[in-house]
Amino acid sequence: MKKLILFLVLTACSFKPMFSSNDTDVFVAPIRGINGIELRNSLNTQFGGAHGENAKYRLEVNLHDPSTQLKALELSGVATWQEVKLNASYVLKQGDKVIVSGSESASESYTFVNYLVASNAAYNNAVMNAINVLSDKISMRVIVETKKEEK
Repeated sequence: MKKLILFLVLTACSFKPMFSSNDTDVFVAPIRGINGIELRNSLNTQFGGAHGENAKYRLEVNLHDPSTQLKALELSGVATWQEVKLNASYVLKQGDKVIVSGSESASESYTFVNYLVASNAAYNNAVMNAINVLSDKISMRVIVETKKEEK
């Protein structure tokens, strides 16, 4: 009952959630590298699908190569835990006008073991998780800024 009353109150004041429609007219320019392809696909999903170059907004992203850092060592000096970090800078444009620019970073830790296949799989999973976090951060900022522009 409380949910129904809340729904009626919010619809009466013309409240509309920002993410109620995730179809944002943003063309995501190609991003270099395999990780760039994954980030672009994830961003396109956030914006409701891929849009053509004639979209209202254009998002240009520069994804830097991942960096790793040792986080834990055994007494023997062998690494057991690492962190992968991704940084991306972006510019959102409407025609020649820059709407917003910025940079975001995401990091993910993973277990580093002596088995090459397992270590590679853990690293790749950590990179994909960091890409998804970057996509969430960038798309949220882009959606907010495009909603501001539409007012």
